Amino acid sequence: MSTRGYRMPAEWTEHEGCLMAWPTRADLWGDTLDEARREYAEVARAIAAFEPVTMVACPGQGDEARVLCGEGVEVVELPIDDSWFRDSGPIFVLDEDGRRAGVDFRFNAWGGKHHPFDTDDRIAGVLLERLGVERIDSRMILEGGAVTVDGEGTLITTEQCLLHPNRNPGMTKAEIEAELIEKLGVTTVIWLPYGGLLDTETDGHVDGVCAFVAPGKVVVQLPSDPGHPDYYRMIENRAVLEAAVDARGRKLEIIDLPQSAFVQVDGKETEVGYLNFYIANGGVVVPIAGVPEADQGALAVIAAALPGRKVVGVRSRVIAYGGGGVHCITQQVPAARRTA
Repeated sequence: MSTRGYRMPAEWTEHEGCLMAWPTRADLWGDTLDEARREYAEVARAIAAFEPVTMVACPGQGDEARVLCGEGVEVVELPIDDSWFRDSGPIFVLDEDGRRAGVDFRFNAWGGKHHPFDTDDRIAGVLLERLGVERIDSRMILEGGAVTVDGEGTLITTEQCLLHPNRNPGMTKAEIEAELIEKLGVTTVIWLPYGGLLDTETDGHVDGVCAFVAPGKVVVQLPSDPGHPDYYRMIENRAVLEAAVDARGRKLEIIDLPQSAFVQVDGKETEVGYLNFYIANGGVVVPIAGVPEADQGALAVIAAALPGRKVVGVRSRVIAYGGGGVHCITQQVPAARRTA
């Protein structure tokens, strides 16, 4: 299928709903699996207050998901390996007439960190068929958490992730950029040097360090503590953004998110990333750590960056322990324009 005329819409574009997947991989979660499921359910309920949520659960696990998620969340049973639909699910695009398609990039579990992953590599196509949405194929490995777009032709990503040799070793930077332009309908790609240093699970996804919140406007992680492992790296990222212009020739408005919170989960020091939020219809669902001062400060920054939306914090300590946040476990389905 030709991708001509399709473009990945910004996350604040109206959604038909949200896709999520039920925590499945026991060797990832270990003793925290039950708590991970409770946190996922809480995220699902929070988003369902703004838009429909569909939770995909492995066959045989649907009843548990229904009980924990409640009646406001639809649960369907499909084979999956893992529970990170931002990365394994389809990336939706719209054409100028509002018709919807989905790009099915390859998925290799963040460079082969978890096995098996072949079912998750197929799940995007399964979901698109179930939704009756046209499928656009790409042979490039790409996770949705690795990109953020403004819906007007600009995409931001990180070199740390997309140029990692465990993703697309046979592709040059120019070839990767060309595939992003072709499949996601962007014209300008801004490459940040760094994702999070501690983000060894995804190798530095952009959704841990930078997010578009409006055309020409980004929120960036910039720790206030010079002792934070990302402090100087994020200063370099910010310098790149300060020098950049978007697809429409605008300089970017940059909002700093200085809050950071580390918690202990199952004996491991874990950072809860506030930037990993989900923009819903009329709302923003934000991961919080249960550290009141940091949580409240981060929620205030995000509320100011996204005025007119209700900001809801959801405890996400175990989700962070698993390697992500609210954004990582969700995938928005943009509303298609109805045609006669």
